[in-house]
Amino acid sequence: MMIRLQKVIAACGLASRRTAETMIRNGEVTVNGAVVRVLGTCVDPLTDHVKVNGHHVRQAEPEAFVLLHKPPGCVTTMSDPQGRPTIADRLTGVKVRVFPVGRLDYDAEGLLLLTNNGKVAQACLHPRYHVPKTYLVKVSGVCTDEELRTLQNGVALDDGVTAPAVVRKSGKARVNSWLELTIHEGRKHQVKRMIEAMGHRVVRIKRTRFGPLVLGDLRVGACRFATDAEANALRALLHRPAGAGARRPDRAARASVSTRPARQPLPARTRKPAPPRRRSADGGRRRPPAGQRLDSCVRRNDGRRNQEQTR
Repeated sequence: MMIRLQKVIAACGLASRRTAETMIRNGEVTVNGAVVRVLGTCVDPLTDHVKVNGHHVRQAEPEAFVLLHKPPGCVTTMSDPQGRPTIADRLTGVKVRVFPVGRLDYDAEGLLLLTNNGKVAQACLHPRYHVPKTYLVKVSGVCTDEELRTLQNGVALDDGVTAPAVVRKSGKARVNSWLELTIHEGRKHQVKRMIEAMGHRVVRIKRTRFGPLVLGDLRVGACRFATDAEANALRALLHRPAGAGARRPDRAARASVSTRPARQPLPARTRKPAPPRRRSADGGRRRPPAGQRLDSCVRRNDGRRNQEQTR
């Protein structure tokens, strides 16, 4: 894409557009080795070599948010010294340098966010922001209601008790169970360790939601750029107060594993009617007779005169 030369220099943060125009007039800017003095000259920052005072100008990369449906058997890294398949092999059409936000296990699959915005990445991973992550987990055996309540309240692991989670039964196979588990912590192998602490084994794990992002119908191994609404939702994490994303398990999730008997509805409270207000014969409020009102006015005036005389 062709862009005006002064705009390219300003986008790199070297100077303002007006100062860049002055540099161009003074012959301080070269394009592909030739000095350019004409304002309005357009260049391609991806192919043309622009230098200011002999120093190469590097175009700032645009902000990018990429959603990837990570397949199993793939390492969450851009390069692997052991030669295993990496997520870099799946970023087709992404020419901007990005890095993964968090990790998914080698055998796990699901939604993975990649970006070049370090502040947004830190907000997504820092525990103070409580960014929720939802996983669809296939568990060996059948989980009891008591085990699900333990997952909701917190599981004791070797590195401490986990924070409360949102657990919902998602389905049941012949010998396995499907759970939908939402957590906001980011411990290593946390979901697997929580399930193993209950005496079960994770057969399959798939992340379906990461903060404001949803996996949706993105096919396995494919990637796409975030929409404007999704990108704005990610940037909004920087301005959200700490802990704003944390929430307790909703009523539907608690009811799905609750064994307490339903509470009986309380009888409706009855209120006694207020006594009628007293009214005079003509329908207004009771007032003293006219003679009494005149006497009280005379007494007040006499009292004021006495006070003035004593002064």
